[in-house]
Amino acid sequence: MEGEVLKGVIIGVDLDGVCADFYSRMREIAAEWFECHIDKLTPDVSYGLPEWGISNEDQYNSLHRFAVTQRELFKTVPMIHGARKYLRQLSDEGARIRIITHRLFIHFFHRMAVEQTIDWLDQYGIPYWDLCFMKEKEQVGADVYIDDNPGNVERLRAKGLYTICFANSTNKKIAEPRARSWEHLYQLVHEWAATHKSKP
Repeated sequence: MEGEVLKGVIIGVDLDGVCADFYSRMREIAAEWFECHIDKLTPDVSYGLPEWGISNEDQYNSLHRFAVTQRELFKTVPMIHGARKYLRQLSDEGARIRIITHRLFIHFFHRMAVEQTIDWLDQYGIPYWDLCFMKEKEQVGADVYIDDNPGNVERLRAKGLYTICFANSTNKKIAEPRARSWEHLYQLVHEWAATHKSKP
């Protein structure tokens, strides 16, 4: 797309599972945590990771705390292919990229989580105007939301907010619109803009 067809559009972008390949890095760390070969942990997981033997919130929080505090999860997680390229294109076309992440859900190491997040964004050259650490994502006022968490997608859509589900194994049951890649996501944003963005 040429020009600034997306000028003024605010795109709320989740990090883990959308820009950052959270589950692949967490799988590596979990194999160390459980002292097992990584092949024992399926990559085909659902939300909460019960397939890896995690049966309650306390177990998940212990693994997550270890991953962030001892293995710098948020700094060492790889980027999902295409995130930088297509976020730059969307930004160049006038969109305001607003990163929205709920990485502060475990107490007492917020500074570490924030620092790792900013370092990661800088390291990978992810363009953004705003960085929001919050659970209630609808409160940031985006026009388009991009998220992989099935609960988040359902809540945002229930409030009438246009939300693209970034497809992975945790959200197989979530209906369209679903982005199967960043290239596909870019197309979906433009399809939305063609019918929803008001003319100047």
